[in-house]
Amino acid sequence: MLQKFVYWTGALDFVVGAAVWAGAMSNPQPQQFVPLMTLGTFLMMAAACLMWASADMRGRAPVIFWQGLVRITAVCSVVYAVPHGLSETWEYSIAAFDAIVGLTYVIGAMGVTGLTFPQSLMCRPPAVTA
Repeated sequence: MLQKFVYWTGALDFVVGAAVWAGAMSNPQPQQFVPLMTLGTFLMMAAACLMWASADMRGRAPVIFWQGLVRITAVCSVVYAVPHGLSETWEYSIAAFDAIVGLTYVIGAMGVTGLTFPQSLMCRPPAVTA
């Protein structure tokens, strides 16, 4: 179940990355075009990495764990940004989705490997079992 969740939520990043590109190209703005094109590419890279990691979750858990931290960082950014007028309130709905996905990635990666949070942060390899 977790493997399919990682695969399909990862694949969704291809769609989000393409949407970011489309937004950047449909209305190019100075100081936004290059960062948005780069962000779209990073989202697509994350999609490819998560889909790849889902095939061997125990061995590639750091990819999943760190992508979870990226999503949790995005959630924290929205929680800070909206009350300070730096973001729109509709972004709370995206943040709620990212919170669920991010926590699932972090907790799931730790569960698959049996590593603690600090060990996962340091990308320690899981213990070899016979």
